[in-house]
Amino acid sequence: MQVRFWGTRGSLPVAPKAGTIADKVADALVAANGRSFADKAAALAFVEDDLDFATGRSYGGATSCVEVDMGEGPFIVCDLGSGVRELGLDTLRRCAQEGRPKEWHIFLSHLHWDHIMGFPFFVPAFMDGAKIIIHAGHPDAEQALRRQQEEISFPVPFDWLKADIEFRTLETGREYEIGEVTVSVILQHHSHDSYGYRFRDRDGKVAIYSTDSEHKIDQMHDENDFAQFFGHADLVVCDTMYSLADSVSMKEDWGHSSNIVAVDLCHEAKARRLALFHHEPTYSDADIQRMHEETIRYEELTRDTDALEVLCAYDGLCVEL
Repeated sequence: MQVRFWGTRGSLPVAPKAGTIADKVADALVAANGRSFADKAAALAFVEDDLDFATGRSYGGATSCVEVDMGEGPFIVCDLGSGVRELGLDTLRRCAQEGRPKEWHIFLSHLHWDHIMGFPFFVPAFMDGAKIIIHAGHPDAEQALRRQQEEISFPVPFDWLKADIEFRTLETGREYEIGEVTVSVILQHHSHDSYGYRFRDRDGKVAIYSTDSEHKIDQMHDENDFAQFFGHADLVVCDTMYSLADSVSMKEDWGHSSNIVAVDLCHEAKARRLALFHHEPTYSDADIQRMHEETIRYEELTRDTDALEVLCAYDGLCVEL
């Protein structure tokens, strides 16, 4: 099982400003300290080996879209944020090169715009012979996707899409079989509700997708259901949009969580890896990197037995389970 990240921002897509790129270039030149590079490959090796992530690369700016890939069979996708545009193109390439079926199973966490806005740009939806099954805990999922393609909002009506599109309403407490993967669902704390997903393959590998869910630091005794749902997962993709200070003050009850409670939940669940996800759109790459470093330190200080590996999701990251 591979988990690929195509969009990792929350709320709205963001792009670096011209000044941000200039700052990165300047910082890289200072770090190079006058050295020269024989070719582009050598320069890229310098970026990879000698620059920190925030200077040499970027966490990206697309909104939520994560793929759970078994390497064969139908494609499994979590959320339809703006990152789904690139996912659609890449999966079509794999269909052509690897003979994969043109079948996509989409699992929606919820219906807020940043999590569905990419669907009008999802190329497979425009193709004859493609099959798209949209799974959601919300019975009004179809209404939400149709509404954003009404003429007042988008030039291509939903009914013009050529793919075979089906909507399935999921229930908590049940398991669903999608190809080689068993999927279960949990209700989360968010406006108009959201749902988290547990994906288990036939080898027992488990990936959790849990975003847009608020876990309060002073109410962690009420989170036993989530600790069990995350239990012994190989990877937990978790909403860590805010710092702890923000999550307990001016942004309390906004439906998102902090890096601190994510670590606490994963420790309780004895999960193996945590991916920080749904990054605040106002945070710079340096801000996100700082949160990642602080989260690693917090995990080390609060660890009881086995270590929890803390990753920071970025557009393009691929994790092998």
